[in-house]
Amino acid sequence: MQAVLQVPIESIYADLPVFVVLAVWNLFVLFVISKKVYEFSLKKGRSTSSSMYFSRKTIHFLAGGLTALLLPFVAREPILPALMALGLAFATYVPHKLNRRMYWFQDPENIYDVDFTLSWGLIIFLTWYIDKSFWLGVIPVLFMAFGDGITGIIRNLKYNKRTKAWEGTAGMLVLCIIIGAQMGIAGIIAGILCSFVERIENIDDNITVPVVSLFILVGAYYYFPSSTVSFY
Repeated sequence: MQAVLQVPIESIYADLPVFVVLAVWNLFVLFVISKKVYEFSLKKGRSTSSSMYFSRKTIHFLAGGLTALLLPFVAREPILPALMALGLAFATYVPHKLNRRMYWFQDPENIYDVDFTLSWGLIIFLTWYIDKSFWLGVIPVLFMAFGDGITGIIRNLKYNKRTKAWEGTAGMLVLCIIIGAQMGIAGIIAGILCSFVERIENIDDNITVPVVSLFILVGAYYYFPSSTVSFY
């Protein structure tokens, strides 16, 4: 049986139709839905930066988050998810490099949108070799996509700008505890800790949130496996 990076080639072929659909969906979110959210937000009197922020969080939820949540149920291998993420990272990096940004979600002051896709792809790819159910990688990615997404929406609704207010932290904390319970007490601890890590200023939480939570979960997976048993 032929294999690519220890993944049977048959598994890659079997996953191909699913990831063609998911890639199209992610591009639709990126170029259509998030833009509509931006325009709707502007019409409601939100500032440009606030509207951009809503657009970015829409991508967090409907592209990164939803796709990650589906992986344990539809994917057999990590190569196509990683390649899709790499393609999206390229699609978001090039406009920054050429100074032709997608104005409805790309901030000229940072490339956090690129960090999001790279973090997503690397974590999903690498953790599959430890846990082929995908959950070990999916949980940190959901903390980043859904957890950080909800905190941004709450803060933006109240303050009409990007800020690290405690209301958002509380929302993220609740959601991350619910998500983390999929990997037992270790997942809950990881969810609590990353909710506070997200508050750190001047460091991209698309890196800190998934990396910190992944470190906790991998440690628990190897040294305290009983703590990773799902509550669901």
